[in-house]
Amino acid sequence: GLGLLYALRIPLRLCENLAAVTVFLNSLTPKFYVALTGTSSLISGLIFVFEWWYFHKHGTSFIEQVSVSHLQPLMGGTESSISEPGSPSRNRESETSRQNLSECKVWRNPLNLFRGAEYRRYTWVTGKEPLTYYDMNLSAQDHQTFFTCDTDFLRPSDTVMQKAWRERNPPARIKAAYQALELNNDCATAYVLLAEEEATTIVDAEKLFKQALKAGETIYRQSQQCQHQSPQHEAQLRRDTNVLVYIKRRLAMCARKLGRIREAVKIMRDLMKEFPPLTMLNIHENLLESLLELQAYADVQAVLAKYDDISLPKSAAICYTAALLKTRTVSEKFSPETASRRGLSTAEINAVEAIHRAVEFNPHVPKYLLEMKSLILPPEHILKRGDSEAIAYAFFHLQHWKRIEGALNLLQCTWEGTFHHVSVYPKKELPLFIHFTAGFCSSTAMIAILTHQFPEIMGIFAKAVLGLWRPQPWASSGFEENTQDLKSEDLGLSSG
Repeated sequence: GLGLLYALRIPLRLCENLAAVTVFLNSLTPKFYVALTGTSSLISGLIFVFEWWYFHKHGTSFIEQVSVSHLQPLMGGTESSISEPGSPSRNRESETSRQNLSECKVWRNPLNLFRGAEYRRYTWVTGKEPLTYYDMNLSAQDHQTFFTCDTDFLRPSDTVMQKAWRERNPPARIKAAYQALELNNDCATAYVLLAEEEATTIVDAEKLFKQALKAGETIYRQSQQCQHQSPQHEAQLRRDTNVLVYIKRRLAMCARKLGRIREAVKIMRDLMKEFPPLTMLNIHENLLESLLELQAYADVQAVLAKYDDISLPKSAAICYTAALLKTRTVSEKFSPETASRRGLSTAEINAVEAIHRAVEFNPHVPKYLLEMKSLILPPEHILKRGDSEAIAYAFFHLQHWKRIEGALNLLQCTWEGTFHHVSVYPKKELPLFIHFTAGFCSSTAMIAILTHQFPEIMGIFAKAVLGLWRPQPWASSGFEENTQDLKSEDLGLSSG
Protein backbone atom coordinates (compact mmCIF):
# COMPACT_ATOMS: atom_id res chain seq x y z
CA GLY A 1 0.00 0.00 0.00
CA LEU A 2 2.78 2.40 0.82
CA GLY A 3 4.59 1.58 -2.45
CA LEU A 4 1.42 2.25 -4.46
CA LEU A 5 0.85 5.48 -2.62
CA TYR A 6 4.37 6.79 -3.32
CA ALA A 7 4.06 5.70 -6.95
CA LEU A 8 0.88 7.76 -7.29
CA ARG A 9 2.55 10.81 -5.78
CA ILE A 10 4.89 11.21 -8.80
CA PRO A 11 2.17 11.90 -11.43
CA LEU A 12 0.32 13.88 -8.74
CA ARG A 13 3.19 16.32 -8.29
CA LEU A 14 3.71 16.48 -12.06
CA CYS A 15 0.10 17.50 -12.57
CA GLU A 16 0.41 20.09 -9.81
CA ASN A 17 3.46 21.59 -11.55
CA LEU A 18 1.64 21.64 -14.90
CA ALA A 19 -1.31 23.33 -13.28
CA ALA A 20 1.01 25.96 -11.80
CA VAL A 21 2.60 26.52 -15.23
CA THR A 22 -0.86 26.90 -16.78
CA VAL A 23 -1.82 29.52 -14.21
CA PHE A 24 1.44 31.37 -14.91
CA LEU A 25 0.94 31.32 -18.70
CA ASN A 26 -2.67 32.51 -18.35
CA SER A 27 -1.47 35.48 -16.34
CA LEU A 28 0.99 36.65 -19.02
CA THR A 29 0.16 39.88 -20.85
CA PRO A 30 0.83 40.71 -24.53
CA LYS A 31 3.76 42.89 -23.43
CA PHE A 32 5.58 39.75 -22.33
CA TYR A 33 5.22 38.21 -25.77
CA VAL A 34 6.41 41.43 -27.41
CA ALA A 35 9.50 41.46 -25.18
CA LEU A 36 10.12 37.73 -25.73
CA THR A 37 9.91 37.85 -29.52
CA GLY A 38 11.84 41.12 -29.67
CA THR A 39 14.70 39.67 -27.61
CA SER A 40 14.73 36.51 -29.73
CA SER A 41 14.84 38.59 -32.89
CA LEU A 42 17.72 40.69 -31.55
CA ILE A 43 19.80 37.67 -30.48
CA SER A 44 19.19 35.77 -33.71
CA GLY A 45 20.00 38.91 -35.69
CA LEU A 46 23.34 39.26 -33.92
CA ILE A 47 24.11 35.60 -34.57
CA PHE A 48 23.19 36.06 -38.24
CA VAL A 49 25.43 39.13 -38.64
CA PHE A 50 28.35 37.34 -36.96
CA GLU A 51 27.86 34.23 -39.13
CA TRP A 52 27.75 36.36 -42.31
CA TRP A 53 30.90 38.26 -41.34
CA TYR A 54 32.76 35.06 -40.41
CA PHE A 55 31.73 33.39 -43.67
CA HIS A 56 32.95 36.29 -45.79
CA LYS A 57 36.25 36.45 -43.88
CA HIS A 58 37.06 32.75 -43.55
CA GLY A 59 34.83 31.07 -46.14
CA THR A 60 33.08 28.76 -43.68
CA SER A 61 30.36 28.82 -41.04
CA PHE A 62 31.55 29.34 -37.46
CA ILE A 63 28.75 27.20 -35.98
CA GLU A 64 29.38 24.46 -38.52
CA GLN A 65 33.13 24.57 -37.89
CA VAL A 66 32.68 24.33 -34.12
CA SER A 67 30.16 21.53 -34.51
CA VAL A 68 32.46 19.49 -36.73
CA SER A 69 35.62 20.03 -34.70
CA HIS A 70 34.23 19.76 -31.16
CA LEU A 71 30.78 18.17 -31.09
CA GLN A 72 31.20 15.49 -33.77
CA PRO A 73 34.00 13.61 -31.92
CA LEU A 74 31.87 13.59 -28.75
CA MET A 75 28.94 12.15 -30.69
CA GLY A 76 31.10 9.44 -32.30
CA GLY A 77 31.22 11.10 -35.71
CA THR A 78 34.87 10.40 -36.30
CA GLU A 79 34.25 6.82 -37.31
CA SER A 80 34.52 6.34 -41.02
CA SER A 81 35.23 3.63 -43.44
CA ILE A 82 39.01 3.35 -43.35
CA SER A 83 40.63 1.12 -45.92
CA GLU A 84 43.60 -0.98 -45.04
CA PRO A 85 46.98 0.34 -46.19
CA GLY A 86 47.45 -2.34 -48.80
CA SER A 87 43.91 -2.46 -50.15
CA PRO A 88 43.19 -1.57 -53.80
CA SER A 89 40.69 1.12 -52.80
CA ARG A 90 43.32 2.80 -50.65
CA ASN A 91 45.80 2.72 -53.51
CA ARG A 92 43.27 4.21 -55.93
CA GLU A 93 42.42 6.97 -53.49
CA SER A 94 46.08 7.85 -52.94
CA GLU A 95 46.72 7.89 -56.69
CA THR A 96 43.72 10.15 -57.28
CA SER A 97 44.80 12.46 -54.47
CA ARG A 98 48.29 12.75 -55.97
CA GLN A 99 46.81 13.64 -59.35
CA ASN A 100 44.50 16.28 -57.91
CA LEU A 101 46.98 17.72 -55.42
CA SER A 102 48.52 20.18 -57.85
CA GLU A 103 45.09 21.34 -59.00
CA CYS A 104 43.63 21.85 -55.51
CA LYS A 105 46.71 23.58 -54.11
CA VAL A 106 46.80 27.36 -53.87
CA TRP A 107 49.81 28.57 -55.86
CA ARG A 108 51.66 31.85 -55.68
CA ASN A 109 50.96 33.86 -58.80
CA PRO A 110 54.23 33.89 -60.79
CA LEU A 111 53.28 37.26 -62.30
CA ASN A 112 52.08 38.96 -59.12
CA LEU A 113 52.32 42.74 -59.09
CA PHE A 114 54.37 44.94 -56.79
CA ARG A 115 52.41 46.07 -53.74
CA GLY A 116 53.87 49.54 -53.45
CA ALA A 117 54.36 50.41 -57.11
CA GLU A 118 51.23 48.79 -58.60
CA TYR A 119 48.63 47.57 -56.11
CA ARG A 120 48.83 50.77 -54.08
CA ARG A 121 48.09 52.88 -57.16
CA TYR A 122 44.68 51.21 -57.35
CA THR A 123 44.08 52.12 -53.72
CA TRP A 124 45.05 55.74 -54.37
CA VAL A 125 42.60 56.03 -57.26
CA THR A 126 39.61 54.06 -55.94
CA GLY A 127 40.13 54.03 -52.17
CA LYS A 128 39.65 50.25 -52.16
CA GLU A 129 42.03 47.45 -51.29
CA PRO A 130 42.87 45.28 -54.34
CA LEU A 131 43.97 42.28 -52.25
CA THR A 132 41.82 40.24 -49.91
CA TYR A 133 42.76 39.49 -46.32
CA TYR A 134 43.04 35.80 -47.19
CA ASP A 135 45.43 36.52 -50.07
CA MET A 136 47.68 38.73 -47.95
CA ASN A 137 47.66 36.15 -45.16
CA LEU A 138 48.92 33.51 -47.61
CA SER A 139 51.66 35.90 -48.73
CA ALA A 140 52.69 36.45 -45.12
CA GLN A 141 53.06 32.69 -44.71
CA ASP A 142 55.13 32.52 -47.92
CA HIS A 143 57.41 35.29 -46.72
CA GLN A 144 58.05 33.50 -43.43
CA THR A 145 58.80 30.28 -45.33
CA PHE A 146 61.09 31.85 -47.94
CA PHE A 147 62.90 34.50 -45.91
CA THR A 148 63.31 33.07 -42.40
CA CYS A 149 65.03 30.06 -40.82
CA ASP A 150 65.96 28.66 -37.41
CA THR A 151 69.33 30.43 -37.32
CA ASP A 152 67.91 33.97 -37.49
CA PHE A 153 68.71 34.49 -33.79
CA LEU A 154 72.41 34.46 -34.69
CA ARG A 155 72.09 37.76 -36.57
CA PRO A 156 70.18 40.65 -34.94
CA SER A 157 69.02 42.04 -38.29
CA ASP A 158 67.49 38.68 -39.25
CA THR A 159 65.74 38.53 -35.88
CA VAL A 160 64.13 41.90 -36.57
CA MET A 161 63.11 40.81 -40.07
CA GLN A 162 61.60 37.61 -38.71
CA LYS A 163 59.23 39.79 -36.69
CA ALA A 164 58.71 42.13 -39.64
CA TRP A 165 57.36 39.38 -41.90
CA ARG A 166 54.80 38.52 -39.23
CA GLU A 167 53.51 42.07 -38.90
CA ARG A 168 50.03 42.66 -40.33
CA ASN A 169 50.37 46.43 -40.60
CA PRO A 170 52.41 47.63 -43.66
CA PRO A 171 53.87 50.73 -41.91
CA ALA A 172 55.07 48.48 -39.06
CA ARG A 173 56.78 46.16 -41.55
CA ILE A 174 58.50 49.06 -43.29
CA LYS A 175 59.63 50.51 -39.94
CA ALA A 176 61.06 47.13 -38.93
CA ALA A 177 62.94 46.89 -42.24
CA TYR A 178 64.67 50.21 -41.54
CA GLN A 179 65.55 48.99 -38.03
CA ALA A 180 67.16 45.89 -39.57
CA LEU A 181 69.20 48.06 -41.94
CA GLU A 182 70.43 50.13 -38.99
CA LEU A 183 71.73 46.93 -37.42
CA ASN A 184 73.15 45.56 -40.69
CA ASN A 185 73.40 47.63 -43.84
CA ASP A 186 73.71 44.42 -45.92
CA CYS A 187 70.39 42.86 -44.84
CA ALA A 188 69.01 41.59 -48.16
CA THR A 189 65.51 40.76 -46.90
CA ALA A 190 65.08 44.31 -45.58
CA TYR A 191 65.74 45.71 -49.05
CA VAL A 192 63.30 43.16 -50.48
CA LEU A 193 60.53 44.33 -48.15
CA LEU A 194 61.15 47.99 -48.95
CA ALA A 195 61.23 47.28 -52.68
CA GLU A 196 57.94 45.41 -52.51
CA GLU A 197 55.97 47.70 -50.23
CA GLU A 198 57.54 51.15 -49.90
CA ALA A 199 58.75 51.87 -53.46
CA THR A 200 56.04 53.74 -55.36
CA THR A 201 57.48 53.20 -58.86
CA ILE A 202 59.10 50.28 -60.65
CA VAL A 203 62.30 52.32 -61.04
CA ASP A 204 62.56 52.77 -57.26
CA ALA A 205 61.78 49.10 -56.70
CA GLU A 206 64.53 48.09 -59.14
CA LYS A 207 67.10 50.24 -57.31
CA LEU A 208 66.25 48.59 -53.99
CA PHE A 209 66.34 45.11 -55.53
CA LYS A 210 69.81 45.81 -56.94
CA GLN A 211 70.96 46.69 -53.41
CA ALA A 212 69.33 43.51 -52.18
CA LEU A 213 71.09 41.50 -54.90
CA LYS A 214 74.49 42.79 -53.87
CA ALA A 215 73.87 41.88 -50.22
CA GLY A 216 72.15 38.59 -51.09
CA GLU A 217 75.05 37.32 -53.22
CA THR A 218 77.53 38.01 -50.42
CA ILE A 219 75.43 36.16 -47.84
CA TYR A 220 74.82 33.30 -50.29
CA ARG A 221 78.54 32.74 -50.87
CA GLN A 222 79.16 32.73 -47.13
CA SER A 223 76.41 30.16 -46.60
CA GLN A 224 77.83 27.95 -49.36
CA GLN A 225 81.16 27.73 -47.54
CA CYS A 226 79.51 26.64 -44.27
CA GLN A 227 76.69 24.48 -45.57
CA HIS A 228 78.17 21.10 -44.47
CA GLN A 229 79.01 22.10 -40.92
CA SER A 230 75.57 21.42 -39.40
CA PRO A 231 71.88 21.03 -40.30
CA GLN A 232 71.35 24.62 -39.18
CA HIS A 233 73.83 25.85 -41.77
CA GLU A 234 72.05 23.80 -44.45
CA ALA A 235 68.75 25.43 -43.49
CA GLN A 236 70.43 28.82 -43.67
CA LEU A 237 71.74 28.04 -47.17
CA ARG A 238 68.22 27.09 -48.32
CA ARG A 239 66.91 30.37 -46.98
CA ASP A 240 69.69 32.42 -48.61
CA THR A 241 69.08 30.55 -51.89
CA ASN A 242 65.39 31.42 -51.78
CA VAL A 243 66.22 35.07 -51.13
CA LEU A 244 68.69 35.21 -54.02
CA VAL A 245 66.30 33.54 -56.49
CA TYR A 246 63.46 35.82 -55.42
CA ILE A 247 65.57 38.94 -55.91
CA LYS A 248 66.79 37.93 -59.38
CA ARG A 249 63.28 37.01 -60.45
CA ARG A 250 61.85 40.35 -59.33
CA LEU A 251 64.71 42.16 -61.08
CA ALA A 252 63.77 40.33 -64.27
CA MET A 253 60.16 41.41 -63.80
CA CYS A 254 61.28 45.01 -63.25
CA ALA A 255 63.24 44.90 -66.50
CA ARG A 256 60.20 43.43 -68.29
CA LYS A 257 57.92 46.19 -67.02
CA LEU A 258 60.44 48.89 -67.95
CA GLY A 259 60.68 47.62 -71.55
CA ARG A 260 64.06 45.90 -71.32
CA ILE A 261 62.58 42.57 -72.36
CA ARG A 262 65.72 40.89 -73.70
CA GLU A 263 67.50 41.64 -70.44
CA ALA A 264 64.58 40.12 -68.55
CA VAL A 265 64.71 36.98 -70.72
CA LYS A 266 68.45 36.60 -70.09
CA ILE A 267 68.01 36.89 -66.31
CA MET A 268 65.25 34.28 -66.35
CA ARG A 269 67.20 31.84 -68.50
CA ASP A 270 70.29 32.17 -66.31
CA LEU A 271 68.15 31.70 -63.22
CA MET A 272 66.61 28.51 -64.58
CA LYS A 273 70.03 27.12 -65.47
CA GLU A 274 71.63 28.03 -62.15
CA PHE A 275 68.79 26.71 -59.97
CA PRO A 276 67.03 23.93 -61.93
CA PRO A 277 65.45 22.28 -58.82
CA LEU A 278 63.34 25.39 -58.22
CA THR A 279 60.86 24.63 -61.02
CA MET A 280 58.07 24.83 -58.45
CA LEU A 281 58.43 28.62 -58.59
CA ASN A 282 57.14 28.50 -62.20
CA ILE A 283 59.78 30.88 -63.52
CA HIS A 284 59.12 29.43 -66.97
CA GLU A 285 55.73 31.18 -66.97
CA ASN A 286 57.49 34.54 -66.61
CA LEU A 287 59.79 33.50 -69.46
CA LEU A 288 56.86 32.50 -71.69
CA GLU A 289 55.18 35.88 -71.25
CA SER A 290 58.38 37.79 -72.03
CA LEU A 291 59.11 35.68 -75.12
CA LEU A 292 55.57 36.26 -76.38
CA GLU A 293 56.14 39.98 -76.00
CA LEU A 294 59.25 39.61 -78.17
CA GLN A 295 57.16 37.52 -80.62
CA ALA A 296 59.88 34.87 -80.42
CA TYR A 297 57.43 32.05 -81.08
CA ALA A 298 60.11 29.46 -81.85
CA ASP A 299 61.64 30.05 -78.40
CA VAL A 300 58.17 29.85 -76.85
CA GLN A 301 57.67 26.46 -78.49
CA ALA A 302 61.03 25.28 -77.14
CA VAL A 303 60.04 26.25 -73.59
CA LEU A 304 56.67 24.51 -73.97
CA ALA A 305 58.36 21.35 -75.24
CA LYS A 306 60.33 21.23 -71.99
CA TYR A 307 57.60 22.13 -69.48
CA ASP A 308 54.40 20.93 -71.15
CA ASP A 309 55.04 17.44 -69.85
CA ILE A 310 52.54 15.02 -68.36
CA SER A 311 54.60 14.63 -65.17
CA LEU A 312 54.66 18.39 -64.44
CA PRO A 313 51.75 20.43 -63.09
CA LYS A 314 49.72 22.07 -65.81
CA SER A 315 48.65 25.70 -65.78
CA ALA A 316 46.52 28.04 -67.84
CA ALA A 317 49.68 29.73 -69.11
CA ILE A 318 51.02 26.47 -70.55
CA CYS A 319 47.75 25.18 -72.01
CA TYR A 320 46.58 28.46 -73.55
CA THR A 321 50.04 29.38 -74.85
CA ALA A 322 50.21 26.01 -76.62
CA ALA A 323 46.76 26.72 -78.07
CA LEU A 324 47.86 30.19 -79.16
CA LEU A 325 50.86 28.84 -81.07
CA LYS A 326 48.73 26.32 -82.96
CA THR A 327 46.02 28.93 -83.57
CA ARG A 328 48.61 31.36 -84.95
CA THR A 329 49.28 29.11 -87.97
CA VAL A 330 45.63 29.04 -89.16
CA SER A 331 43.78 31.96 -87.52
CA GLU A 332 44.54 34.61 -90.13
CA LYS A 333 42.67 32.78 -92.93
CA PHE A 334 40.12 30.96 -90.75
CA SER A 335 36.43 31.49 -91.54
CA PRO A 336 33.59 29.59 -89.86
CA GLU A 337 31.52 29.59 -93.06
CA THR A 338 34.37 28.23 -95.16
CA ALA A 339 35.24 25.62 -92.56
CA SER A 340 31.62 24.42 -92.40
CA ARG A 341 31.56 23.94 -96.19
CA ARG A 342 34.89 22.23 -96.81
CA GLY A 343 35.61 20.89 -93.34
CA LEU A 344 38.62 21.52 -91.11
CA SER A 345 42.16 21.02 -92.32
CA THR A 346 44.73 19.12 -90.31
CA ALA A 347 46.27 22.30 -88.93
CA GLU A 348 42.84 23.67 -88.01
CA ILE A 349 41.92 20.41 -86.28
CA ASN A 350 45.14 20.62 -84.26
CA ALA A 351 44.35 24.21 -83.29
CA VAL A 352 40.78 23.34 -82.27
CA GLU A 353 41.97 20.37 -80.22
CA ALA A 354 44.54 22.57 -78.49
CA ILE A 355 41.80 25.07 -77.62
CA HIS A 356 39.62 22.19 -76.37
CA ARG A 357 42.45 21.03 -74.12
CA ALA A 358 42.99 24.54 -72.75
CA VAL A 359 39.30 25.21 -72.13
CA GLU A 360 38.87 21.85 -70.45
CA PHE A 361 41.73 22.70 -68.11
CA ASN A 362 40.36 26.14 -67.21
CA PRO A 363 36.96 27.08 -68.68
CA HIS A 364 36.99 30.55 -67.08
CA VAL A 365 39.71 32.00 -69.32
CA PRO A 366 37.72 32.52 -72.59
CA LYS A 367 35.28 34.98 -71.01
CA TYR A 368 38.19 37.20 -70.00
CA LEU A 369 40.07 36.86 -73.30
CA LEU A 370 36.87 37.63 -75.22
CA GLU A 371 36.24 40.55 -72.84
CA MET A 372 32.85 39.22 -71.80
CA LYS A 373 33.92 39.72 -68.17
CA SER A 374 35.81 42.74 -66.85
CA LEU A 375 39.41 42.25 -65.80
CA ILE A 376 40.59 43.21 -62.33
CA LEU A 377 44.04 43.29 -60.79
CA PRO A 378 45.37 39.74 -60.46
CA PRO A 379 45.73 38.34 -56.93
CA GLU A 380 48.99 37.27 -55.34
CA HIS A 381 47.75 33.65 -55.15
CA ILE A 382 45.75 31.61 -57.62
CA LEU A 383 43.85 28.36 -57.63
CA LYS A 384 44.65 26.13 -60.58
CA ARG A 385 41.66 25.73 -62.94
CA GLY A 386 39.83 28.48 -61.07
CA ASP A 387 38.65 32.00 -61.80
CA SER A 388 41.66 33.53 -60.05
CA GLU A 389 44.04 31.76 -62.43
CA ALA A 390 41.95 32.94 -65.40
CA ILE A 391 42.21 36.56 -64.23
CA ALA A 392 45.97 36.29 -63.70
CA TYR A 393 46.50 34.74 -67.14
CA ALA A 394 44.25 37.09 -69.12
CA PHE A 395 45.63 40.19 -67.37
CA PHE A 396 49.05 39.64 -68.96
CA HIS A 397 48.29 37.52 -72.07
CA LEU A 398 45.26 39.24 -73.58
CA GLN A 399 47.55 41.53 -75.57
CA HIS A 400 49.36 38.52 -77.04
CA TRP A 401 46.07 37.03 -78.30
CA LYS A 402 45.03 40.39 -79.78
CA ARG A 403 48.35 40.71 -81.58
CA ILE A 404 47.70 37.56 -83.65
CA GLU A 405 44.98 38.32 -86.18
CA GLY A 406 42.00 35.99 -85.99
CA ALA A 407 43.18 34.15 -82.84
CA LEU A 408 40.34 35.44 -80.67
CA ASN A 409 37.86 34.73 -83.47
CA LEU A 410 38.89 31.07 -83.62
CA LEU A 411 38.81 30.87 -79.83
CA GLN A 412 35.30 32.30 -79.75
CA CYS A 413 33.99 29.97 -82.45
CA THR A 414 35.47 26.90 -80.76
CA TRP A 415 34.36 27.91 -77.28
CA GLU A 416 30.82 28.88 -78.22
CA GLY A 417 30.34 25.78 -80.33
CA THR A 418 31.52 23.36 -77.67
CA PHE A 419 31.66 24.81 -74.18
CA HIS A 420 29.38 27.85 -74.09
CA HIS A 421 26.41 26.19 -72.38
CA VAL A 422 28.41 23.89 -70.12
CA SER A 423 28.36 24.80 -66.44
CA VAL A 424 31.63 23.59 -64.98
CA TYR A 425 32.05 25.02 -61.50
CA PRO A 426 28.90 25.84 -59.49
CA LYS A 427 28.96 28.85 -57.24
CA LYS A 428 29.70 28.24 -53.60
CA GLU A 429 26.47 28.01 -51.63
CA LEU A 430 25.95 29.65 -48.26
CA PRO A 431 26.15 27.31 -45.26
CA LEU A 432 22.95 25.94 -43.77
CA PHE A 433 23.36 27.85 -40.52
CA ILE A 434 23.36 31.21 -42.32
CA HIS A 435 20.02 30.34 -43.94
CA PHE A 436 18.71 29.09 -40.59
CA THR A 437 19.75 32.17 -38.62
CA ALA A 438 18.40 34.47 -41.33
CA GLY A 439 15.04 32.68 -41.35
CA PHE A 440 14.85 32.55 -37.56
CA CYS A 441 15.73 36.23 -37.26
CA SER A 442 13.12 37.24 -39.86
CA SER A 443 10.37 35.08 -38.35
CA THR A 444 10.92 36.26 -34.78
CA ALA A 445 11.09 39.87 -35.93
CA MET A 446 7.81 39.46 -37.81
CA ILE A 447 6.15 37.86 -34.77
CA ALA A 448 7.40 40.70 -32.57
CA ILE A 449 5.96 43.31 -34.94
CA LEU A 450 2.59 41.52 -35.17
CA THR A 451 2.43 41.10 -31.39
CA HIS A 452 3.15 44.79 -30.91
CA GLN A 453 0.54 45.87 -33.46
CA PHE A 454 -2.17 43.29 -32.63
CA PRO A 455 -1.62 42.26 -29.00
CA GLU A 456 -5.11 40.81 -28.41
CA ILE A 457 -5.13 38.62 -31.51
CA MET A 458 -1.57 37.39 -30.96
CA GLY A 459 -2.36 36.75 -27.28
CA ILE A 460 -5.30 34.54 -28.25
CA PHE A 461 -3.13 32.78 -30.80
CA ALA A 462 -0.35 32.18 -28.24
CA LYS A 463 -2.83 30.80 -25.69
CA ALA A 464 -4.27 28.51 -28.34
CA VAL A 465 -0.80 27.20 -29.18
CA LEU A 466 0.06 26.74 -25.52
CA GLY A 467 -3.24 24.99 -25.00
CA LEU A 468 -2.07 22.12 -27.20
CA TRP A 469 0.25 20.90 -24.47
CA ARG A 470 -1.73 22.29 -21.50
CA PRO A 471 -2.88 19.58 -18.98
CA GLN A 472 -6.46 18.31 -19.49
CA PRO A 473 -9.32 19.56 -17.29
CA TRP A 474 -9.49 16.28 -15.44
CA ALA A 475 -6.03 16.98 -14.14
CA SER A 476 -7.21 20.09 -12.29
CA SER A 477 -10.78 19.12 -11.19
CA GLY A 478 -11.77 15.51 -10.63
CA PHE A 479 -8.22 14.37 -10.13
CA GLU A 480 -7.77 16.97 -7.38
CA GLU A 481 -10.70 15.42 -5.44
CA ASN A 482 -9.08 12.01 -5.71
CA THR A 483 -5.91 13.66 -4.54
CA GLN A 484 -7.59 14.89 -1.36
CA ASP A 485 -8.88 11.37 -0.62
CA LEU A 486 -5.45 9.91 -1.16
CA LYS A 487 -3.95 12.48 1.15
CA SER A 488 -6.47 11.69 3.91
CA GLU A 489 -5.91 7.96 3.50
CA ASP A 490 -2.21 8.64 3.57
CA LEU A 491 -2.65 10.44 6.87
CA GLY A 492 -4.71 7.62 8.25
CA LEU A 493 -2.16 5.08 7.32
CA SER A 494 0.55 7.22 8.77
CA SER A 495 -1.24 7.68 12.08
CA GLY A 496 -2.09 4.00 12.23
